[in-house]
Amino acid sequence: MVADPYQKREAKKYQNPIPSREYILSCLKTCDDLISQKYLEKKFDINNQEQKKALRRRLRAMERDGQVIYTRNRCYIVPENLKIVKGKVIGHRDGYGFLRTETLKDDLWLSSEQMKYCIHGDIILAHIINSDKKRRKTARFLKLLQPNNILIVGRYAIENEKKIVIPNDTRFHFKIFIISSVNKQISTGSIVVVKLKQNIIRNSKIQGLIVEVLGKEMGINLSINMALRTHSIPYLWSNEVKKEISAINSKFSEYDLKRRIDLRNFPFFTIDDEDARDFDDAVFCKKKPYSEGGWNLWVAIADVSYYIKPNSALDKAALERGTSIYFPSLVVPMLPEKISTDLCSLNPYKERLCLVCEISLSEKGELVSYKHYEAIISSHGRFTYNEIFKIWNGDIFLRSKYKKLLKYIDNFSHLQKVFNKSIFSKKGIDFDSIEPKFILDVNHRIKNIYKNIRNDAHKFIESCMILANIASASFVSQYKYPVLFRNHDRPKRENVVSFRLFLKELGLTLSGGETPESMHYSNLLKNIAHLPEYEMIQTILLRSMKQAVYSPDNCGHFGLSLSSYVHFTSPIRRYPDLILHRVIKYLLSKKQNKSSNYNAYLYNSHEIKKIGMHCSMTERRADEASRDVIDWLKCDFMSNKIGQIFTGVISNVTSFGFFVRLNQFFIDGLVHIASLNDDYYYFDSIGLKLIGKSSKKIYRLGDILKVQVISINLNERKIELSLCKSY
Repeated sequence: MVADPYQKREAKKYQNPIPSREYILSCLKTCDDLISQKYLEKKFDINNQEQKKALRRRLRAMERDGQVIYTRNRCYIVPENLKIVKGKVIGHRDGYGFLRTETLKDDLWLSSEQMKYCIHGDIILAHIINSDKKRRKTARFLKLLQPNNILIVGRYAIENEKKIVIPNDTRFHFKIFIISSVNKQISTGSIVVVKLKQNIIRNSKIQGLIVEVLGKEMGINLSINMALRTHSIPYLWSNEVKKEISAINSKFSEYDLKRRIDLRNFPFFTIDDEDARDFDDAVFCKKKPYSEGGWNLWVAIADVSYYIKPNSALDKAALERGTSIYFPSLVVPMLPEKISTDLCSLNPYKERLCLVCEISLSEKGELVSYKHYEAIISSHGRFTYNEIFKIWNGDIFLRSKYKKLLKYIDNFSHLQKVFNKSIFSKKGIDFDSIEPKFILDVNHRIKNIYKNIRNDAHKFIESCMILANIASASFVSQYKYPVLFRNHDRPKRENVVSFRLFLKELGLTLSGGETPESMHYSNLLKNIAHLPEYEMIQTILLRSMKQAVYSPDNCGHFGLSLSSYVHFTSPIRRYPDLILHRVIKYLLSKKQNKSSNYNAYLYNSHEIKKIGMHCSMTERRADEASRDVIDWLKCDFMSNKIGQIFTGVISNVTSFGFFVRLNQFFIDGLVHIASLNDDYYYFDSIGLKLIGKSSKKIYRLGDILKVQVISINLNERKIELSLCKSY
């Protein structure tokens, strides 16, 4: 046995002495990692069963007294050595996972072994250990704090006479053994919803109860129902919410009108997509007198906060949803339709309450001054982006139809030309992406797909909204009260390096040194706009960027090259905008020495931080759910095109193959590396290409290929392609 300074003391007490508490602690303190009892037995040269039992009893006593911590994987560590973090488990389809914490900038790696103790969505306590061979910070499971109690969507099956459900979400890397069901007669292959059994041991068979059967035949409705449940999206209104909605008075009181500025005679217009249902912003602009020069711009935003009282059932439901979700055939609104498409929608010729941001611009389009105030307006027209763009470009029919409004619409065109030349538009990164637009038939299936090109009318409204957001950020930043900023951090250094190496492969460069600013990215995109690889480069640039988040800490917006930015312009569909309106109203009341109206509200730091994290999550959740449904629609559309040949461009390259975007439909399919049987191909992660070991043949981003549709998997939303033999 290794020498123990307290060996004599222990020998007096026990016939078969074991290492003292002090010596065990000193040994554990020298180890950063978790230590098992077997390791200690070997270190202390303990071989007989009696001493092993005595050591176990001593360790348990030390655990009871708080001297050591016993972990779920049957190891010990002293509290002083622990770098303990609390976080949420993010599973991966390959069995490993990540731990997302509130305190660390980057996620921690959870090995497949550690994932045996937890599942995707669990809140756990973990220990940070030294980086692994790939230089990732890793986590070791310590304790389950809050199990993931969400319902899991999956496909019902019989395996070895056992009823099982295979989760649709691949982040749940396990089968669920069914112990009970609401419906005894479930056909194999049905999509069901499962509730996991409480207090399960995660590294044993996971059991659950079927609580809902969604259906078997895949369609748009089943796809949406799966997405809603997979991503735990609230889609029903509670009785409390329904009660509050029915009690809302659609008429304004005289008191409310007196405290507002009357802008009903101002020719405000709404400009949105053809299929828009809620209109939360309207704009009006006019040239300043010649002696002053410049422009005045009014951005009127629906006053949602007038109807939604803080901490009401409506407010809590809106916060829970965080954002409206727009599926191809259905909207899951943040607010009930009486609010979103009626009382707060700036419908034509309807009197509506608004919060207005009035902006003074210089002749060069620079923001000179601004002011916020409560107002009442009446929209003079509902236009689409394409209508406005056509009017600007001389469409005879539309210019005749809207003859009385032409001078106001043409003012928009004049101001847009100013925006195009302004420094404001040159500094930020202008992603001019082309998105596919789906035309659905009566059965809500894709009938046709076309390019949704962003024209100058889109850019004009976007500039107006950005200016209102900038002005609002400037206003609230004057005070020290907690608000939610829209932060967009600069890219990670390694992402900048990787992007530069990618550009080098194409003979291009990104200026700006080690820490390029958004202006350098903007200049790059402008310089390559004529190249056929433009869309591909823009896609890779987007992937290198960080996600924007909501936070009370003002970190600026890198993409827009702004030191301060907030969301003010969409309170119907975004909760952060709603709470900003409340704060602005509070500040206006204070500034004007007026009593604060009932719908103004000031949040504390703890509230605002919590809301920011939640709204960032709901935004990602909405994107993921929408993507799931759109991917299903694409697969459904391509299901009758198996065997057909299309021309496409490589849009992404991975270690398992490359994705090809079909030019005709803007839909991506996978050419798996296993189908490239003419050579052994290896993945170059820097150049984003697959290279043949013998032939040196290369498949890289932007390559134009002819491919054949091989198979469609509607359940997994996958389109498989193969190269045509000529390639």
